[in-house]
Amino acid sequence: MHKLRSLSTAKLAEVLSRLSTRLKSTEGRPSAPLGSRFLTNPDDIFNHNMWDHVQWTEDDKEKARQRAEENSSVQIPLKEQGKFDTEAWQYWDKFYEMHQNKFFKDRKWLFLEFPELLPSCAKSQVRNGCQDDQQVEILLPSQSRMDTKTRHHLHIHHCHRNTDSCQKPCEGAALENNKTTQTPTFPGQDAPFRILEVGCGVGNSVFPIVNSIKETNAFLYCCDFSPRAIQLVKDHPDYDDSLCHAFVHDICKESTSFPFPPQSLDVILAIFVLSSIHPQRIQGVVNQLSTYLKHGGIFLFRDYGRYDLSQLRFKKEEVHDLFFKAGLEEIQNLEDKRLQVNRGKKVAMHRVWMQSKYCKLHPPSSS
Repeated sequence: MHKLRSLSTAKLAEVLSRLSTRLKSTEGRPSAPLGSRFLTNPDDIFNHNMWDHVQWTEDDKEKARQRAEENSSVQIPLKEQGKFDTEAWQYWDKFYEMHQNKFFKDRKWLFLEFPELLPSCAKSQVRNGCQDDQQVEILLPSQSRMDTKTRHHLHIHHCHRNTDSCQKPCEGAALENNKTTQTPTFPGQDAPFRILEVGCGVGNSVFPIVNSIKETNAFLYCCDFSPRAIQLVKDHPDYDDSLCHAFVHDICKESTSFPFPPQSLDVILAIFVLSSIHPQRIQGVVNQLSTYLKHGGIFLFRDYGRYDLSQLRFKKEEVHDLFFKAGLEEIQNLEDKRLQVNRGKKVAMHRVWMQSKYCKLHPPSSS
């Protein structure tokens, strides 16, 4: 019996040690279906389509730099560059006319990486069972720049009060709801938990969210500058205007208004959107969007990283500066490096994504 107990203890210690190693190697990210497949034996490379948290060698970095340099050597004439900025919506309209909603897949990983999208009751539905506050909080990175005050604020933000109707949002956001009730009527006005997705396309994030916030008092706004994309969202059989409001909007145009007042959103979601905007406009876009977050609200961001394939996209430091200048505080800022494998063609490609979370802190107390 003693020998059996010792074996069990040893096994438990091994599991805990392995989990601790994973958490350290992934900057605090927990073991998850999309983030825990490690390539430890090079001979196994073609056993799966994707390997997570791949470390680049100096040779990998140099090859990526050279590919980006070669890609940048061929440029569109200056006279033609402007139309890809000013007429971008027309190109996307043609794209959706051709592909409809068949090109991109629904983002099934969404709630594993961004549980902040859901009120607590919806989180328990997605995970097939209620989880306590500690389990939700472990999704935050242990190696972030947060101080004790910020951590306390985030604990309040994520620990929505569990009620039968799921009507109470986080403590700070609830106070701001009372302020917005004095504004003119707008879609989703009575919802205590409001989400906005910008650049929603044909709804590959929209409908996973909509189907997860049913039976809650959450409300989703989604916008895109392509009228055809928005029409495809509205024509989807799961579209429900009691839960969602889809509208055409170009986030680069500061003069156009949103159908809700400032400081009325709990969450803003931007997935592979900001990288499609001219670099000189990105800061202004983030600044403007941030004004619509409640104090206590959170901005969720995922996009291409530097040297993803041959692209000069976001560097980790650039992402931090982008949101910091908009007055937001870092919760998470990860560089997600993976090895994508085509097993049929026996080809492996290094992929790099940025995944970040930034919150709008409460103003300092006057007392």
